[in-house]
Order: sequence, then C-alpha cells, then structure tokens
Amino acid sequence: MNRLAPAAVAAAFATMIAMPSVAEEMTDAERQIFRSEVRSYLMENPEVLMEAIQVLDDRQQQQQVTADTDLVARNEAALFANANDWTGGNLQGDVTVVEFMDYRCGYCRQAFAEVEDLVSKDGNIRFVLKELPILGEQSVMASRFALAVKMTAGDDAYKSVHDQFFSLRGDVNEQALQRIAKDLNLDWAAIQPRMASEEVGKVIADNHALAQAMQIQGTPTFVVGDTMLRGYVPEDAMAQVVAEERKG
Repeated sequence: MNRLAPAAVAAAFATMIAMPSVAEEMTDAERQIFRSEVRSYLMENPEVLMEAIQVLDDRQQQQQVTADTDLVARNEAALFANANDWTGGNLQGDVTVVEFMDYRCGYCRQAFAEVEDLVSKDGNIRFVLKELPILGEQSVMASRFALAVKMTAGDDAYKSVHDQFFSLRGDVNEQALQRIAKDLNLDWAAIQPRMASEEVGKVIADNHALAQAMQIQGTPTFVVGDTMLRGYVPEDAMAQVVAEERKG
C-alpha cells in the first residue's frame, strides 16, 4: 500500500479529532494502517505536536479570558462598589484595580511595593483592597485586626496597618498586634473586641463568597477593569494591562 502524503495524513488526523465518528466507520485494518501512518508522520515531523500543543494552549487561554470577563461582569457591584473595602489611589480614576490579598502570602508581599509604585506613578488608578485570609489562623487574625481598625479608626489608619503587615517579621499574635496599635497610636481597647464582631466576620465571609464566585483559588488575584490576573504580576506587565484597559 502506498503511503499517504504528509498533508493528507495531517488533514485526516485533524478530521478524526474534529469528527470522532470518522474513526468509528473505519474497518480494523484501515484503522491500523491509519494509526501507523499517523505515527510515522509525527515521528518525522515532531514540530507538528508542538504546534498543536501551542494552538490548544492559546485556545484554552482565550477561553479562560472570556470566562473571567463574564465573571467580572456578573460580580461587578461586589467587586468595585463595596463600602466595606478600602479604596485609594485616584478615587475618580479611569481604571480600577482590585486586589484580593492575604497578609501572610509571600507573593502578596512581593507585589505590595510594585502595586503601590504603579498606583502612585500612574496617578489615574482607583485601587481597591479586599481582605481574603486563606493561609491559616494568623492570616485571619491579621485581617480581623485590619478591618477592626478600619471600622474604629477609619481608612487612613487601616492603610497604615495594611502597610505595617507587609513589613512585619515574625508571627501575627496578640503581642504583635498590640505593638502595631501602639506604634500607630491606635486604641487597642476599642480594636480588640471589634475584631471578634459579627460585622468584621461578615466582611471576611462575603469576600470568601465573592472569591468562590470568581473562581479565585489563591492570592494575590487582581481585577483590572474587566481583566483578571491570577497570581503575582510584575509591575511593568500590570502597567501594560492597565494601558490595554484604557484602550477599551
């Protein structure tokens, strides 16, 4: 039997992938011959596999982008207009960046200075912080403390605590929290009972529910306009995403 031309093998292979019923219509002998031809073709042209993998990867990435855009649209109010979130940068900015973060997250710590720098340099970014403690009891304690500070002392005090946590060395415990409160001249006696309040607990629970709805599985996760960035993103790459959002 004459061997099929490479183009014919590739076309037939693609047809079988797109239409599995074609393979079912072959006789056992035809199927065996075809498998042999495909194997020979791929062994002689291994770059075809890499091209196919790249096409599949590109397609999956585009599907993820489309799905993420839909998730952002369906959760727009909770993402961008929740009064419980700290909001800074340019409050009238033309692009909003939302960060889901955990104070015990190493990648959040790595992103901290870069995001701050981007927001400062750009000057037209509205920046929203969402407490998402997912790394154990110390993460929860830190978030409860930060939110209690926000509720008792206001947004400026919250941001100061937020900044302190990302430079904190050592464990998050009551002694560390008292020390932060003292350093920032905050009322520990008012903050401590507020940490255990249902109000604080609800903010954290709502953020976890939102993260689940957004299919967020780790921190940091960023929402830039209608684009989701899952994981740490270097400052220059995030600046490019902001620029693309501005283009519409």
